[in-house]
Amino acid sequence: MTELAHFSLENERGKEGAERPVLRFSGSLSISRFGSLPADLEKVEGPVAAIDLHDVTHIDTIGAWLVHSHALKWDCPIEGADEDASRLIEAVKAGDGSAGEVAVHAHTVPPLQRILAQIGEATIVAGQTLIGLIGFFGATLITGWDLIRHPSRMRWNAVIQRFEVVGVSALGIIGLMSFLIGIVIAQQGAVQLRQFGMEVLTVNLVGRLTFRELGVLMTAIMVAGRSGSAFAAQIGTMKLTEEIDAMRTIGVSPMEALIMPRILAAVVLMPLLGFYSSVIAIIGGGFLCAVSLDIPPITFIQRLREVVPITDLWVGLIKAPVFGLIIGMTGCYQGLQVKANAEEVGLRTTSAVVQAIFVVIVLDAFFAVFFTWVGWT
Repeated sequence: MTELAHFSLENERGKEGAERPVLRFSGSLSISRFGSLPADLEKVEGPVAAIDLHDVTHIDTIGAWLVHSHALKWDCPIEGADEDASRLIEAVKAGDGSAGEVAVHAHTVPPLQRILAQIGEATIVAGQTLIGLIGFFGATLITGWDLIRHPSRMRWNAVIQRFEVVGVSALGIIGLMSFLIGIVIAQQGAVQLRQFGMEVLTVNLVGRLTFRELGVLMTAIMVAGRSGSAFAAQIGTMKLTEEIDAMRTIGVSPMEALIMPRILAAVVLMPLLGFYSSVIAIIGGGFLCAVSLDIPPITFIQRLREVVPITDLWVGLIKAPVFGLIIGMTGCYQGLQVKANAEEVGLRTTSAVVQAIFVVIVLDAFFAVFFTWVGWT
């Protein structure tokens, strides 16, 4: 067994013939063999002329630090250290700064270079995400075609459950949001139109804006924040706990069991939720017109039928399933990218919501230009 560390304070004759106190260590100067050595050393009052390590059989970093700290305390040299011990003591000495101030040079990057690096990194991530989404869209189409050819493989229970989560459970919050948006549109429009004595055109503003744009767009943003984030978090957690790998191992396709029910629910329910949102927003606008502008509900509805073309309804209903597809795909895709740790779940969930809203707004702009080009104005 390795000998415990010991020390002794002895007087020995130096080269000049004078007596000098020498602190002599012996045994193993490793933390596991210290015993009461550190406490006993504190009782040595000194002065000590030298520290002798001739009889030390082993030394580790803690032992080297102990020797070095007491050599500093008594301002004495260290003698008898072998090559390994000397190298370790020098490393400890260099690390504590006693050998001189250690120059630390902060790594500074010029602001322009840092901004360009961040832009380049964001561009690379955006390109990789775009390529990944295109590939995921292809996988979704292939899985959808397989399910059309083999309807018995479709998990209808999962689809119905997603219908409830995406649609039924969202009716309350979407209805409240739409009602308030209808009131805000009517109120702000009436304030501006009153300057020209055209308050009656508030009906035109509320009707066309909600059916054509805001009803579906605000619903898509709400579904992205509510259901898209849930998709990413649920699938990301399953990916982190290796449940998806287990499904593949037993022969169950995650695309069929997890992805398609969620995407199908978002695609089917977005037109219904968009229409529901538009109707509630119209009710909110009609309520404010009745209270603030003295426009009776019957007059409001008649005016609405005159000024809102049926194409506005079709525009909203055509955009809605596309938005639902984007939201479902983005949420599921980001969930499948989770790896390494639980922090990834939060990051991917945030990315799913941000990307879904961004793509929805960009597509909405393209739809606006397209429908104007085809004459649906």
